[in-house]
Amino acid sequence: MNIDELKGTGNDVKGQVKEAFGNATGDHETKAAGVADQVTGSVQKTVGAAKEAVADNVAPFADQARGFAKKRPFATAALVGVVGLALINTLRGKSAA
Repeated sequence: MNIDELKGTGNDVKGQVKEAFGNATGDHETKAAGVADQVTGSVQKTVGAAKEAVADNVAPFADQARGFAKKRPFATAALVGVVGLALINTLRGKSAA
C-alpha cells in the first residue's frame, strides 16, 4: 500500500463520517461534502493501486533494459535511433515502411 492509497482511505472514511453527520443533522451540504470526499478517496485509491501495479510490472523490464544497454551499447544506440525515427515519422504522419 502506498501513500495515495492511504490518503484515499482517509478521505473515504472522512467522507463517510461527514455523510453520516449530514444525515443525522439534516444538513444537505455536509452530506454532499461527505459524498464528494468519498469519491475523492476512491479516485486516490485507484491512482495508488495503478501506480503500484505499474511499479511492480515495469521495474523488471527496466532492469533488463539497463542490463542490455550495458552489455551492448552500440546495439542500444541503434535501437534507440530506429525507434526515434519511427516516432518522428509517425508524428509527421508518414508510414515507417
